[in-house]
Amino acid sequence: MGTGKRGLLATAVTVVCAVTVLAAPGTAFADPGPTPSASAPSASAPAANHDLEAVREKLDRLYHDAAVATDAYNAAEEQTQKQSAAIVDLAKKIVQGQKRLNELKERAGAAAAAQYRTGGMPDEAQLLLSDDPQEFLDGAGTLLQGQRATKGLIAELTRTQQDLRQYAADASAQWNKLEANRKAKDTARKKIKEQISEAEKLQDQLEKAEKERLAELEREAALKAQTAWLDSGILDEIRGNASEQGKKAVAFATGQIGKPYEWGAEGPKSYDCSGLTSQAWLDAGRPIPRTSQEQWKQLKHVDIKDMRPGDLIVYFGDASHVAMYIGDGAIVHAPRPGRTVTIAGAGSMPILGVVRPDA
Repeated sequence: MGTGKRGLLATAVTVVCAVTVLAAPGTAFADPGPTPSASAPSASAPAANHDLEAVREKLDRLYHDAAVATDAYNAAEEQTQKQSAAIVDLAKKIVQGQKRLNELKERAGAAAAAQYRTGGMPDEAQLLLSDDPQEFLDGAGTLLQGQRATKGLIAELTRTQQDLRQYAADASAQWNKLEANRKAKDTARKKIKEQISEAEKLQDQLEKAEKERLAELEREAALKAQTAWLDSGILDEIRGNASEQGKKAVAFATGQIGKPYEWGAEGPKSYDCSGLTSQAWLDAGRPIPRTSQEQWKQLKHVDIKDMRPGDLIVYFGDASHVAMYIGDGAIVHAPRPGRTVTIAGAGSMPILGVVRPDA
């Protein structure tokens, strides 16, 4: 790609216009009012531009809400997997602890039986009744060691019992969290399906010509945002070169172009936005958080002018979307339901900030 501003802008315009990009879900919009229904304008009398603009804004809002719910679903799914693994680990500890407890009880029983066989008489009485006092004194040391061993046995048995009670309590707590996250997943799943269903229903009410014009409005909105971003001169400041891991992450992400968006998906056949970025960096040897919000929270923040290919651009105030910067003002991302992994302009959506997985 060219390095001059005019060449970069022309290239970015070509990139953005060549694909259908996500316009601006998550932006606060006024209520667009009535939307097309059964009496939607026909192809011979298409809706006015401002009506379709209202439809576009409502679609953006619906898909944004679906993206937020998807992040909640992914977070709950991740926590569910961790809690399930913790419960399995605790169950193993309980089994091992119970086995150890049984062994200790057997040893304690044997020690008690041995004491019973000696009659349980005090040491003084055994010394007076002994035919060979020296033999008794010689054995006293061994007896003392045995008593100490018995005390140690009892202490270990007590600790094992306490550990078992703690393991059981921890398992119960993890189970309660697991159930809570399962409910959170179900709630998020329902929200996602509702939002996507409403968006699809809204689009299905449009005639073919209206759908084409709606797609054009989306491209125009994305192009306008990208052009404004480029006109700020930001690319003149971005000079970062990709790290080796960053190159691998970019290669993986761009290798998924054309695969469909699917909420909750992490590949290999489909992806959601953070599923793509997390898997790309996992392939590069650097595991990162699963959700866009956690990627924003946990990864190192870098200034936009210091951005380099492989870095992740997080969008919207609620960090509900994430993409990978690939250089020359472009990103690769999984936009939304109904779309495929694609290249778009880095400034085509409101940027919250940039994070670097391999800082």
